Amino acid sequence: MPAALYGNKQARDWFHLRFLLKLKEWRDHKISYALVNPRKLAERRQRDVCMAETLVLIPGLACTARLFEPQIEVLSTGRTILVADHTRDDSIPEVAGRLLREAPRRFALAGLSMGGYVALEVMRQAPERVERLALLDTSARPDTPEASQDRRRLIALAEAGRFGEIHSALWPRLVHPDRRGDEALQSVIVDMMRETGVDAYVRQQRAIMGRADSRPLLPGIEIPTLVLVGEGDSITPPEIAREMAEMIEWASLVVVPEAGHMSTLEQPDRVIQAMELWLNGG
Repeated sequence: MPAALYGNKQARDWFHLRFLLKLKEWRDHKISYALVNPRKLAERRQRDVCMAETLVLIPGLACTARLFEPQIEVLSTGRTILVADHTRDDSIPEVAGRLLREAPRRFALAGLSMGGYVALEVMRQAPERVERLALLDTSARPDTPEASQDRRRLIALAEAGRFGEIHSALWPRLVHPDRRGDEALQSVIVDMMRETGVDAYVRQQRAIMGRADSRPLLPGIEIPTLVLVGEGDSITPPEIAREMAEMIEWASLVVVPEAGHMSTLEQPDRVIQAMELWLNGG
């Protein structure tokens, strides 16, 4: 069980599905980096000798610690896992500030979707404290006018007492087409949304609308970085992940087969494999 930065209960259900890991991108990045900057590669290897002792996870919009339940079960061996509270603040910088006040001095950091926006803000505020970075099904871009308009529509539904309608509207976009009939998966996502509640959901949506463009930040990230995305993610599609990976010199890009935006739940074993490699400096 993770230590308490976030008070939500842990998942009861998690899914064991087959996975396929492709490491070509990671190997290519290591080889090219060795050719252009051997000194920094040596520094990186020195840091990789010991795996990260603390991993901080940041859930996505209307998600709780259950989003990472499969990963927590496996990755908690040998390290402390904290799940950040992203429900009480009105902006991404405030969420990041709370995380930094409650986290240890140094930690590995992983965020999915909204969690990725917060992770990038942590890199903006205190990059020296982050040992490793994982950006899962997320984007470094600011909200588009069209996306913000859709968020305002969803906020209006929530504030009008029609919170339950939001999941039905979003469900087809959240998961891979092959998982749309998965009632167990849908139940987990609905439960997380209910646990988040209307007030926190509205705060999260407004924070996301106001997030900064983090693309200028990416070339300055010089820590091992995992960029992971579901191949069927229609919210933050693979081309958005590829853009981030190409701008971060030490990035490894992993595209998860048969997964959409909720990759940690749709293909948990596949994500665990990628995160173990990232954490252990493989």
